[in-house]
Amino acid sequence: MNNPTQQPFLSHLYELRDRLLKALGSVLVIFLGLVYFSQEIYHFIAAPLIAEMPDGASMIATDVASPFFVPIKLTIVLSAALAVPFILHQVWAFIAPGLYKHERKLALPLVVMSSLLFYAGAAFAFFVVFPLAFGFLTAIAPEGVTIATDIGSYLDFVLKLFFAFGLAFEVPILIIVLCWVGITTPESLSKKRPYIIVAAFIFGMLLTPPDIFSQTLLAIPMLLLFEVGLLIARLYRRKDDEQEEE
Repeated sequence: MNNPTQQPFLSHLYELRDRLLKALGSVLVIFLGLVYFSQEIYHFIAAPLIAEMPDGASMIATDVASPFFVPIKLTIVLSAALAVPFILHQVWAFIAPGLYKHERKLALPLVVMSSLLFYAGAAFAFFVVFPLAFGFLTAIAPEGVTIATDIGSYLDFVLKLFFAFGLAFEVPILIIVLCWVGITTPESLSKKRPYIIVAAFIFGMLLTPPDIFSQTLLAIPMLLLFEVGLLIARLYRRKDDEQEEE
């Protein structure tokens, strides 16, 4: 005879399975719609480097299968990135019933904001950082050295930067959550601003190419977004205090 206490647990597992299948299905649907254009997608992503390469230089493929598999890999990653809103919707639908009303009011905007900030970070990397970084790296190449970047290495490089800048742009979300759960306060973070400035540049040094442009272009947005996060955290706390007084 089944234990009655196991029924809610099993129902949650079944729901989690269904949510995961729907999330994976959304990635698959987007991938099937984009795979035909995988070569064009890769050429678009490679455009910032190609524009900075000397005349006569080109990208190369050191593996026989790279011209086929590298664009496919990029298309898979892009499909997962484009499916993030639907994936987060599935996550939200799974956890929302277990949240209090005031928690749902804060969590839903954070879910939406986190997606937009990640996309903004990736866009900033592509349109601002890539041209400057590639221009610098190609300009300092020793005389007589021909630049011929492998397409697989280039993809790994740009995906790392996309993730780094997307993650860095999540700073406001991190600050709001830390203040919301009571781990810290906006006033405490304000006093630690000098340490946070140093940490931002260290983070930029670890996750970007070894040039000052990329490191600075990652650190400065992080610091600006840190200030935005502090402002929003103060506003949320002030609103909560007013509701408690009422």
